[in-house]
Amino acid sequence: MSLLELFCHVDDFWQQFSWFWEAELLKSGLKQRRRAGKLYPSEIMTLLIYFHQMRYRDFKTYYTQYVQVYLTDEFPHLVSYNRFVELILSVLVPLCAYLRSCYGDCTGISFIDSTPLAVCHNRRIPQHRTFAGIAQRGKNSVSWFFGFKLHLVVNDRGELLALG
Repeated sequence: MSLLELFCHVDDFWQQFSWFWEAELLKSGLKQRRRAGKLYPSEIMTLLIYFHQMRYRDFKTYYTQYVQVYLTDEFPHLVSYNRFVELILSVLVPLCAYLRSCYGDCTGISFIDSTPLAVCHNRRIPQHRTFAGIAQRGKNSVSWFFGFKLHLVVNDRGELLALG
């Protein structure tokens, strides 16, 4: 999917979802102002999804050396890397809702697979603090790891059905 197609798909989702999301934030008291930022939430979501399609190893390199250099025409109101990282949290729930809206239909044939999401090397487990109490030791077909295990279910057309 091209960047333009991805943005159109995410923006169409955001146009429908934003009314519900803004009302929910105002009702809960988590948001009190309605001032728009420089980047629209659909632009932030698009850049986050596109990062995974571009296969960069780390987000900072992707943002500073690709987005800020080559995508300034597509996103004229780009913010600094540090500000963008702060904005990521504001689109976490909409991004999860978007992922859920992209689920395919069950066709009767489903495949499940898992992959480890290691948070640190095994030698550093006692010093690890970020996911302390949440991450656990696990084993896959290759070796032991410390972190989480991601399970994906897809149908015979390769469409995502569930994750856990």
